[in-house]
Amino acid sequence: MPERLLREAPWAADARGLGRDAVRALFDELSLAPKPGLVSFEDSGSHADMDAQTFMRSLRALRHYFPQIAALGAQQAPFTALQAAGLAAERRMLAATGGVNTHRGAVFALGLLCAAGGALQARGQVLTPEALRTELQVRWGRALGQRARLLPASHGVAAVQRHGLRGANEEAAAGMPVLFDAVFPALRQALAMGWGWERARLQALFAAMAALDDTNLVHRGGLQALRTVQAQAAAFLAAGGAGRPDALMQARALHRAWVARWWSPGGSADLLAAACWLQRVCA
Repeated sequence: MPERLLREAPWAADARGLGRDAVRALFDELSLAPKPGLVSFEDSGSHADMDAQTFMRSLRALRHYFPQIAALGAQQAPFTALQAAGLAAERRMLAATGGVNTHRGAVFALGLLCAAGGALQARGQVLTPEALRTELQVRWGRALGQRARLLPASHGVAAVQRHGLRGANEEAAAGMPVLFDAVFPALRQALAMGWGWERARLQALFAAMAALDDTNLVHRGGLQALRTVQAQAAAFLAAGGAGRPDALMQARALHRAWVARWWSPGGSADLLAAACWLQRVCA
């Protein structure tokens, strides 16, 4: 469809809105601190090759991608078109960051969610977590399952195969159960309890770390790193989570401990951003 007609399509403004909210959600993730092992405006976490400014350059490079993929969803584009848009966005991200992978996981996960949102809005449907999850599975679940089986070798794929984990592709093919069953409910419940935006995001992050098979951690510290982070995150939640008076102090202690071991739960950070997007578009 010509660019002028794209801009004038009934769903075009909605697609742009979904894309803007995706960039805002990534900023929501970046601006949270403390955030164990991860980059924030306070420090670089367990990363020597990136900082918050690297992430900001990446966000600027991706600002057109999320509206684009939402528009592709509105046009009922096949998965191959979504994949091509995502790969092009990755190239722009790497060019902006000097080859540093800041947001590859978010390009994938948030891109799929924007596409699902675009498809729903083009049909006049209200965005709800349930509708987005169903759209994701029905429209692209089979293609995502095939993609998971055909992916070339990588650190994440190796971890999934060696340890029998469920990686990002498997999660997406299953309808992102960790996001919809654990992370977003944690964010929403914390907000309902009056904990505020900062602590609600912290609660959602710990819910992600407790439940997700984060292959970033396996790559950096082996299966033991993943299991330790999952156990410590679960213990944090069981002791009162982000609502406890000393929650920020406890999160900073974990941050120091994980940075010392070079552990970074990057997959969990992607799910935090996805939960922030859901909060923005479904609230």
